[in-house]
Amino acid sequence: MVKKILVPIAFSEHSRAILHYAADLAAATGAELLVVNVINERDLQAVDKITSFGYKVDIEHYLETVKKERRELLDRLIGELTLGDERVTFSFCVGAPADELLKLVVTQGVDMVVMGVKSNNFSQLFTGSVAERLFQRSPVTIVSFRDEEIARHLRRRIEKQLAAKE
Repeated sequence: MVKKILVPIAFSEHSRAILHYAADLAAATGAELLVVNVINERDLQAVDKITSFGYKVDIEHYLETVKKERRELLDRLIGELTLGDERVTFSFCVGAPADELLKLVVTQGVDMVVMGVKSNNFSQLFTGSVAERLFQRSPVTIVSFRDEEIARHLRRRIEKQLAAKE
């Protein structure tokens, strides 16, 4: 039984659709929705490097600004959902995205992860991505969301392969 669904949001063009899909799953199963955004530690290292060159920017201010901007975006996305607010929680993590998401799966008792894919190029669908690492290491089911555009692209590719074999 699915009681808690983790939805990593990277604020890409597909985030809205991924979140709505996960909310529909949560509504159908009675599950809670844990929406998370991971601030990549590489971004913090870049800010630290810039600071070392004498620029007036620091990690604390950067994190505060990023969290505020992303929280505003997320509030708009969550506001569109029909799932009750009491069933949706949000958190930020800082670190290596795949590692942080796997930690949440274990520490928060997550039963399922719903996430998008990075590319619509089938040959590079998961290469080097957070999704690939999660698919390899996750102890729970991962639902790989595809929006209409990606699905259409993949269907055309398969149709071409089938036509070439005829």
